[in-house]
Amino acid sequence: MKASNVTVRRRLFAALIVGTAIFLALAVRLAYVQIWLGPELSDKAEDSWRRDIPVTAKRGEILDRNGAQLAYNISSPTVMAIPAQIQDPQATASKLAAALDASQEKIYKQLTTRASSAYIKPAGRKITQEKAREIRDMKLPGIVVTEDNKRYYPFGSLAAHVLGFTGIDNQGLTGIELKYNRTLTGIGGSISYLADAAGKSMPGSTDEYKKPLDGLNLQLTIDSNIQAIMERELDQAMLKYQPNHVIAIAMDPNNGEILAMGSRPGYEPGNYKAYPVENYNRNLPIWMTYEPGSTFKIITLAAALEEKKVNLTEGFFDPGAIEVAGARLRCWKRGGHGSETFQQVVENSCNPGFVVMGQRLGKEKLFEYIYNFGFGKKTGIDLGGEENGIMFKPSRVGPVELATTSFGQGVSVTPIQQITAVSAAVNGGKLFKPHVAKAWYNPDNGALVEEMKPELVRQVISEATSKQVRETLESVVANGTGRNAFIDGYRVGGKTGTAQKVVNGRYSASEHIVSFIGFAPADDPKVVVYAAVDNPQGIQFGGLVAAPLVKGIMEDTLRYMKVPPRKDQMDRKYVYGDTKVVEVPNLVGMNVTEIYESMNMNFQLAKSGTGGTVISQVPKAGTRVEQGSTIRIYLSDSSPPEGGKPQVQ
Repeated sequence: MKASNVTVRRRLFAALIVGTAIFLALAVRLAYVQIWLGPELSDKAEDSWRRDIPVTAKRGEILDRNGAQLAYNISSPTVMAIPAQIQDPQATASKLAAALDASQEKIYKQLTTRASSAYIKPAGRKITQEKAREIRDMKLPGIVVTEDNKRYYPFGSLAAHVLGFTGIDNQGLTGIELKYNRTLTGIGGSISYLADAAGKSMPGSTDEYKKPLDGLNLQLTIDSNIQAIMERELDQAMLKYQPNHVIAIAMDPNNGEILAMGSRPGYEPGNYKAYPVENYNRNLPIWMTYEPGSTFKIITLAAALEEKKVNLTEGFFDPGAIEVAGARLRCWKRGGHGSETFQQVVENSCNPGFVVMGQRLGKEKLFEYIYNFGFGKKTGIDLGGEENGIMFKPSRVGPVELATTSFGQGVSVTPIQQITAVSAAVNGGKLFKPHVAKAWYNPDNGALVEEMKPELVRQVISEATSKQVRETLESVVANGTGRNAFIDGYRVGGKTGTAQKVVNGRYSASEHIVSFIGFAPADDPKVVVYAAVDNPQGIQFGGLVAAPLVKGIMEDTLRYMKVPPRKDQMDRKYVYGDTKVVEVPNLVGMNVTEIYESMNMNFQLAKSGTGGTVISQVPKAGTRVEQGSTIRIYLSDSSPPEGGKPQVQ
């Protein structure tokens, strides 16, 4: 049936209304998109067009405790490619290969990658300023030379195992560089530009620079001067004894700060690839485990004194060995030490005497102190690769294990555990967590960001017991096996160690790890030094090899630290072969004839001038020197030293 005109008009009107509504809806939507969503969509579009060239943040410097730079950055430009902007990849690859002395084929593959940007590596990473200038002058389309940094270690191998090193991307790989990598690295920036779908830069667009946030500067507890003293002695020990390894640590016993730490063989962080992997992939002072030998007796001594199981004036007889559960445990001295006090047991490092101390303590109490001193678990030092050491399980400790543990055999420890525990034994009984990081600083203005405070783990023994331990160990250096660590004018305490190495599951008769741990001043320790020499050739006794090594480190360290000499040190007990130290007499005002008539054989004389009366002398009166040293005297018709006025005594 044919629709009426009214019906048609109604339909047309309805269509008009619907069409108008649709148009209005589209108009509103378009307006919403253009007006309200416009900025957001523009930003999204721009994001899709934007390409970034990374700008590396400047890695934080590593400083010693006095502010000396141990690791910092030097400018080292890097070549990058924007493949979509390269007009002639083959020609560009040829020019870059010639400039960088690299493979043209390899560079061509990097230039034709589908990535928005690519490093020209390895040849284009961290190049010289001269090469960077040469490549910039080429004005190659799609090739950018961006700023980068290269890690630089100005002291070469100094503190290498503590510092560690970084990789090609400035990421920390070992040592402090790895431990604190995130904070040292900072946050990278970028150079941004707009590109079309083909990757070509949009005309009229401008680049945007996002500044990188540089890493914080890290100050260490390490003192580069003490570190240099230590490494000098390590080098001399390597030359003299040809050992497998030499290890040393210096610690402030009053807060756990590591003042120096090193080992040999060493390496240079800036050129680590030139060395065997074993030289740089383990930090021996925290990684190496071995039987400590007699240095461990300090723990037995401290525990026995704290528990009042021994009186140092009490008598003891050492026949040379002691029977324990059918096992014969010998003293290092054939035939034994005979009658002695327990003070002399410590001075003589007498094994049977320490076995008795351990027996009086009992296994529960001895091992309680061993664990409280920090053995058997990591110290928590802020360096990677620390080992636990090995202790007997309580269920496996019988009479023999108790006895051998008492004098440092059968258990395994690390050097860092040793020095941390002994520091607690002599500092008043406080066990501190060792650490090498001291503070973080803002690289822009030098402001302090964070300071690492000393961390007290526990009180292990009383201050009174610690005082007894110090005094006893001072007598070891003055009168006992530690005589070769004696420093004239300074009160030094310490203990030797000589331990057989375990080779193929058996104790070796020819290979030993010899060690010494010393501290000074003995009445108020400022520094503790531990050294161990692994399998020295020839002499294999801690008192003859390691004690002089520690003495060399400690003597110069005390002087560097301006620790004043003392007049009240214990007199050294001299034995055959020891070099005596004597005091220089006052010769000023004396007649030469009188000097020759009155002087003994302690000194040699050297004269300047022909007069009859001494007006000056070198060394000055009161100076302590080795017996047989030369005293130069200036007579009345000569000029005294330094232009001089006569020396006033």
